[in-house]
Amino acid sequence: MRGNRSRDTRPELALRRAVHALGLRYRVSVRPLPKVRRTADLVFVRAKVAVYLDGCFWHGCPTHHTVAKRNAAFWAEKVARNKARDEDTNRRLQEAGWVAVRVWEHEDPHTAAEKVRRAVEARRAP
Repeated sequence: MRGNRSRDTRPELALRRAVHALGLRYRVSVRPLPKVRRTADLVFVRAKVAVYLDGCFWHGCPTHHTVAKRNAAFWAEKVARNKARDEDTNRRLQEAGWVAVRVWEHEDPHTAAEKVRRAVEARRAP
């Protein structure tokens, strides 16, 4: 488990580079809601947009999620809890006036960066 990094993963770095290339500036690995122990990968504080880059295995991607061969029941429950926590996080952010953008690790970084840009610009528009 030590090899599973919580930040600065290859997909996250690719997304950050693509978002930065679009001229957007953000904070990295920040809790959008300080009292809630959930860290977003990219945070646009003024626009109130939190971006989460979800791993296909850990968050149950409908396209790429694979079932664990060993200890399958444990991992199935773990992924189910992660999905429930993601939904709870989205709900809490929405209640606090934030927008959550979810990106899968397999998505093209430039396409995902455009999704982030649209969300940020929609929040900045008067």
